[in-house]
Amino acid sequence: MFTRIFSIVAAAAIGSTAIAQEAEQRIVSIGGTVTEIIYALGKSDLIVARDTTSTYPAEASQLPDVGYMRALSPEGVLSVDPTLIIAEEGSGPIETIDVLKEASIEYVTVPTGYTADAVAEKIMIIGEALDESEAAATLAAQVTDDMQAAAQTAAHADPKSVLFVLSVQGDRVMAAGQQTSADAIISLAGGQNAMGAFYGYKPVSNEAIIEAAPDLILMMQSGGGHPITDEQIIAHPGLGTTPAARDGNIARIDGLLLLGFGPRTGDAIQSVNTALYAE
Repeated sequence: MFTRIFSIVAAAAIGSTAIAQEAEQRIVSIGGTVTEIIYALGKSDLIVARDTTSTYPAEASQLPDVGYMRALSPEGVLSVDPTLIIAEEGSGPIETIDVLKEASIEYVTVPTGYTADAVAEKIMIIGEALDESEAAATLAAQVTDDMQAAAQTAAHADPKSVLFVLSVQGDRVMAAGQQTSADAIISLAGGQNAMGAFYGYKPVSNEAIIEAAPDLILMMQSGGGHPITDEQIIAHPGLGTTPAARDGNIARIDGLLLLGFGPRTGDAIQSVNTALYAE
């Protein structure tokens, strides 16, 4: 009888310790996709601060903001006394990341990637950091299924051309080439990148835009620099001459949904495909 009582007390003590340890976990989430995955895993209560790109779900915006993920200061991140920093690859500057990694705080880097396997890897890495590997495996499987099903439905034998415009300043257009998240989502959605001749995000000439003759102009609804209206696109010396502008095929999709490659990527594929092919 005494042994049984001791076992119950010991188990209760262990459980209390585990709960206390979880309550003490203080996470700084860097990167909109990282934050979205933490919420999807049901661990948002552990986040004490997030970066500016963490805009989904809406309640994330109520958390303290430590700044833009590529322009962080160590003082800002450390000021919230985190026990765990989960940051998307590419966060910076490198000097800040070096300071954070040297601090006595667990630092987890989440790699970027634009495939179903890459998204699943992001989820699994975050799940392991949160001690939620089982829940992460379930979420990763669901997101993989969603992405594969959406891409299969979107596949098109004669893909239309898409110009992704990152920003416009004056007549200067910054567009997406190969090996970008924009290029990847266009391909998954059954389209063809109009600027596939170069890599990364680069300024393009009006002549190149005219020659590319995109069927759809795609932009971020939020998060991009120098927003441009439909009227300004139509009046633009390059964009305005395209079949996309002529036919009014201009789509704006939330930036994190479109380019984040997180849990909602299946929805992003469907949204771009609808903008391309819906009558």
